[in-house]
Amino acid sequence: MWLRHFTEEHRRLLVIGLALVVAGCGSSGPGERPDRAPEMVAAGDTATMPEIPPAAMTLYEQATAIMASGDFVDAELRFKEFLLRFPAYPGAHVNLAIIHSQNGNDEAAQAEIDAALALNPNHAAALNQQGMLLRRNGKFIEAEAAYLKAVTASPDYALAHYNLGVLNELYLQRLDVALQHFEIYQELVGGDEQVEKWIADLRRRVS
Repeated sequence: MWLRHFTEEHRRLLVIGLALVVAGCGSSGPGERPDRAPEMVAAGDTATMPEIPPAAMTLYEQATAIMASGDFVDAELRFKEFLLRFPAYPGAHVNLAIIHSQNGNDEAAQAEIDAALALNPNHAAALNQQGMLLRRNGKFIEAEAAYLKAVTASPDYALAHYNLGVLNELYLQRLDVALQHFEIYQELVGGDEQVEKWIADLRRRVS
């Protein structure tokens, strides 16, 4: 029984690790991907949402497309150029954090997360990325807190629910909590056959 669970957990980690490589972005799974929805918020003011200029949207979409293709060098340059022109977008900092994480530069990744959260302390993608960084460094309880803050700020933010499922099943061994978050994730995104299999397995294990 122990061996079956050990094998299943490592198989899942392998699937998670391959998910976005197949998609063209060498990430650690669905919980870490380019933030494609730019959000402009004046520093210290999370209620005011100015209209997004078309030029900013175009530049942002170009940068995220390049990032998704796996060209992190070009994507990093484009996001930095973007922020010089439009400095009030938390999502650009989040994407830079993802790029730095992929390059193994956790210090730079944390600096970008901090910059995003300074613009908007409740930015769900930034909080999700904070959780990813903390989990990768073995700080599981702190990671959980970051993910929970993300879903509190944005209950429909599916990626944080996915990451809460992974964290609770594979690292915290809270199978019932993992099941809950995987079910929410599946309700929000639908059609994820792999997660549906995990849900079925968890239901058997918690019954």
